[in-house]
Amino acid sequence: MRPYTRRLSLALALAILFAAYAVSGRAAPPTALRDRYAKTEYLIPMRDGTKLYTSVYAPRGKPGKHPILLRRTPYGAGPYGAEAYRNDLQGSPKFMDAGYIYAFQDVRGRGRSEGRFYNVRPQLIITLKRNDVDESTDTWDTIDYLVKCVPDNNGRVGLWGISYPGFYAGIGAVNSHPALRVASPQAPVSDWFLGDDFHHNGALFLMDAIGFARFGESPEVAASYAPPHLDTAGDPVTFFMKYGTLASLTDMFFSKTDGMWHYLMEHGAYDEYWQSCSLPFHLRNVRCPLLVVGGWFDAEDFWGALNTGRAARMQNPRAHTTLVIGPWWHGGWSGGDGDHIGDMRFEQKTSVFYREEIEFPFFDACLRGNGRPTAPAAEVFETGANRWRSFSQWPPRGVKESSLFLLPGKKLSIDRAGPVSGTGFDEYISDPANPVPYQGGAIHNRTREYMVDDQRFAAARPDVLVYQSDPLKEPMTIAGPITADLYVASTGTDADFVVKVIDVHPETEVGKMAGYQNLLRAEVMRAKFRDSYQNPSPLTPGQVTRVSYVIPDLYHTFLPGHRLMVQVQSSWFPLVDRNPQKFVDIYHARPEDFQKSTIRLYHSPRYRSRVRVEMLPASAQ
Repeated sequence: MRPYTRRLSLALALAILFAAYAVSGRAAPPTALRDRYAKTEYLIPMRDGTKLYTSVYAPRGKPGKHPILLRRTPYGAGPYGAEAYRNDLQGSPKFMDAGYIYAFQDVRGRGRSEGRFYNVRPQLIITLKRNDVDESTDTWDTIDYLVKCVPDNNGRVGLWGISYPGFYAGIGAVNSHPALRVASPQAPVSDWFLGDDFHHNGALFLMDAIGFARFGESPEVAASYAPPHLDTAGDPVTFFMKYGTLASLTDMFFSKTDGMWHYLMEHGAYDEYWQSCSLPFHLRNVRCPLLVVGGWFDAEDFWGALNTGRAARMQNPRAHTTLVIGPWWHGGWSGGDGDHIGDMRFEQKTSVFYREEIEFPFFDACLRGNGRPTAPAAEVFETGANRWRSFSQWPPRGVKESSLFLLPGKKLSIDRAGPVSGTGFDEYISDPANPVPYQGGAIHNRTREYMVDDQRFAAARPDVLVYQSDPLKEPMTIAGPITADLYVASTGTDADFVVKVIDVHPETEVGKMAGYQNLLRAEVMRAKFRDSYQNPSPLTPGQVTRVSYVIPDLYHTFLPGHRLMVQVQSSWFPLVDRNPQKFVDIYHARPEDFQKSTIRLYHSPRYRSRVRVEMLPASAQ
């Protein structure tokens, strides 16, 4: 695959939120930080002559040599000026107490760095010429300068970041500099077509994409063009239904911009553009330990954490890799207690535990210790049972594949297909003019809590199929990826399929959780990509078709008295854009392309729809 050479411009949705999550939970006033740290600003030259702004905070009154913690970001390494201090630094207070040096860098073309900014700049996978640059070469040149020029450093650097900075932390470990002793991509942007932020399995995550459609556009356009005010916060459902099509949104708001929106609209399949930006694919030749972090309920980059962790281990077997996944929203481990999300309670301060007992010891072993972290391959939090577990691999040894069969009468059977009678299918009408909302009640903004919301609002709709097990007599633990394996037919030539895995609490439970349909995992599949993300193909109307796809991992114990539920639907609005249900280029579809379709889901002897899961027996725990 050749490196993609066009000027790139994508965006990271909710950038301000992401940047806020990247700071420590213990905020320090600027005056207090000034008392403890001295700030120096550098313009660090890259191999092609471009200079990158970097602010360095060195501890006062701490004799000896100290390691450097580096974060590279597109969100601004300021405040700028030698006397202007950040409000806080990152991670556990133990880093400051130990005298760590902090460095924050604007990537090319952002903040006060020179050069041109490219969203998720593609990696060069050919032999580098003298002045060829990508993010791994910029990281190398930065680290080389820091260890040579920053006073009183011990020659060891740790690279970390959350979300977009997590991408830079991951890609910066490629062809690692000898002084880079640990890298921690946390909720890293990894692949914006397959599973992160703006697309899941090729379906556009509309609310996330629209929010920062202009992020990363060229300075010339930003300075010369102010588009009409885009306001979806009051009532995004009405807003998106009013404009109807993605083409209409382009015409009304983005026709004169050159930010990420145009690249979303121009690359409707998994082409060379998307592939050239994939972090998991390029994560090779890593020579330092990796701490990969994610949250079970991260609405933006959970796919990134899982797949970056897997790629790191497979492609760099000699590098120690630890995968940490806790019960967090996007970046939730970096601050606060982490004792709940939405109505789910975890009975402990999971974020504090991570910062104090996992993150700091891992970095400290690499940067001040013997360089060999002792953390296992996986440190994961088991929801439902609400406990941390350590494993030598993820998914853990001993898991066994089981099937949740979708049966007549809206029954869900575990491992037993059971007798099949009646028509052999369930059906519903999917209407783009009346899409299934992604959460109940009034919708104002894309929430992080939708990942765990009560799904009774959806179960009541006629265009949502609901399959439910009998109450469990024993605890049941799912540990690993989930696969939706559906046999479907449609009167249209395209369709979306959203499959949800839900923990139904007993009606007898006390309080708000009585009867609660607790969403644990959900994922969408755009049917035209069922066989290939590069070469989409239409559905044949009326023909039974297998649609099988992977839903990101889960680690959850369903307790006795609870039920398992699976819901299936064909829209998830306005979280995901509406599928016209006609095989067309959706990014340029016309209003008349949108049509009702009758969807059938089969559970006949020949076509047994199911959800495949990895079960962890009690003996393996």
